[in-house]
Amino acid sequence: MNWTALSVFILFFALVTVLGFVAARWRQGNLKHIEEWGLGGRRFGTLVTWFLVGGDLYTAYTFIAVPALMYGAGALGFYAVPYTIVVYPIFFMILPRFWSVAKKHGYITAADFVEGRFGSKSLALAVAVTGIVATMPYIALQLTGMQAVLAAMGLGGDWPLIIAFIILALYTYTSGLRAPAMIAVVKDLMIYITVIAAIIIIPMKLGGFGHIFTAAHAALLTHKPPGAFIATPKLAMPYATLAFGSALALFLYPHAMTGVFSASSRKVVKRNMALLPAYSFALGIIALLGFMALAAGVSVKNTSAAVPQLFLKEFPGWFAGFGFAAIAIGALVPAAIMSIAASNLFTRNIYRPFFKKDATPEHESQVAKFVSLIVKVGALVFILGFPQQYAIAMQQVGGILVMQTLPPLIFGLYTRWFHRRALLIGWAAGIIYGIYMWGTTGYKSTIYALHLFGHVYAAYAAIWAVILNIIITVVLSALFNAIKVNQGEDRTQASDYHLEVEA
Repeated sequence: MNWTALSVFILFFALVTVLGFVAARWRQGNLKHIEEWGLGGRRFGTLVTWFLVGGDLYTAYTFIAVPALMYGAGALGFYAVPYTIVVYPIFFMILPRFWSVAKKHGYITAADFVEGRFGSKSLALAVAVTGIVATMPYIALQLTGMQAVLAAMGLGGDWPLIIAFIILALYTYTSGLRAPAMIAVVKDLMIYITVIAAIIIIPMKLGGFGHIFTAAHAALLTHKPPGAFIATPKLAMPYATLAFGSALALFLYPHAMTGVFSASSRKVVKRNMALLPAYSFALGIIALLGFMALAAGVSVKNTSAAVPQLFLKEFPGWFAGFGFAAIAIGALVPAAIMSIAASNLFTRNIYRPFFKKDATPEHESQVAKFVSLIVKVGALVFILGFPQQYAIAMQQVGGILVMQTLPPLIFGLYTRWFHRRALLIGWAAGIIYGIYMWGTTGYKSTIYALHLFGHVYAAYAAIWAVILNIIITVVLSALFNAIKVNQGEDRTQASDYHLEVEA
């Protein structure tokens, strides 16, 4: 048991726990209303939204899973850096339109938009279920990050994680989105301090970056199979498709949409798409921690333990505890937002339309709070049954699923030419094919080798699945439109997508 690190960890964990409960009184609103509990009343300005969305997207995935892949497989893990660079220009054009129409019609979730745009509860249900299921492995990834730092301090077994889960569940239930929004400020400051210290202190102790890269290269060659220090031509397509596919999927996740919808104005969303790439710089440094662990001689069977063991080896105990707290809090913030987003989807797009159509806002809020607890339990169960050699696979699996919502969500923002039934059939085909491809690898990899015209193309399964999805959607939409199959009512107007009014 590392008592010094554990003491510092407990101190900061207690601090954010207090903030989580205090947040209920911050920018006080009626937390019995789902818009207040689940979206913070849509009142967050540029700075708070920056911390919230940043804390939402840069998670234990960033600090644990990406360096773990670098540690175990080498250069392929660096795909996370270009994908977070590519994503913001794409969604700078898309998300302000989403915010505007959501504000005008009081949409809480992306599935609300789909129902309003296409007049289809079935298609909205498909988007909602996909979002919830895709979020489960992502929450599990956060809990895996917490497991790694707790184990590094000597806290074995499941009980420390269960205690942290209970605390998270309680302040999420009490404060809603305000809790992670307030905690995200502390979390990001702690992470930046840890990153700055790591990029200065660890290279100095290891003899500089030249030595780190040389030692990491040699260590990767001893792995079975050997890791690639520099991406080979064989890795080019998996690398590129992982980066592009992950970029497209990122803001389709329910928690990302929740962060965007909580902004106070369209301009706040635009500013954040311009400012959030600052996190990508930190991500590039964090990814190199995997190589630093190799150079430091860290030897672990579970790659998720690489960064915690590196911190223990190269930092004094008190600062290792500070870094562990930053990682754990970096897991709690997105886990809270993800559970809120999933519960919003269940309440608005499954419970209300199919079980209680006359549900009041207060009743919706109560259901959402309860479901947020269930979602966290589901994530814990997911951890127990998921092979965790590479924790980053949890995010990649979620990406395969959530990518299939791209046609109704993204295409639907600009046109209604795509038929609602074609979109639903295309979604189903994409989901089935994506799961099939993952299954053919024994559920161990999200890279699928497609044999096409005598050639083999290995790429991220989400890309293959969404291509099939789009082809089927286009062909069937043309057919249904030609024979004039009823499209359904569009409850939005062109002007709704350009609303600039402050919340």
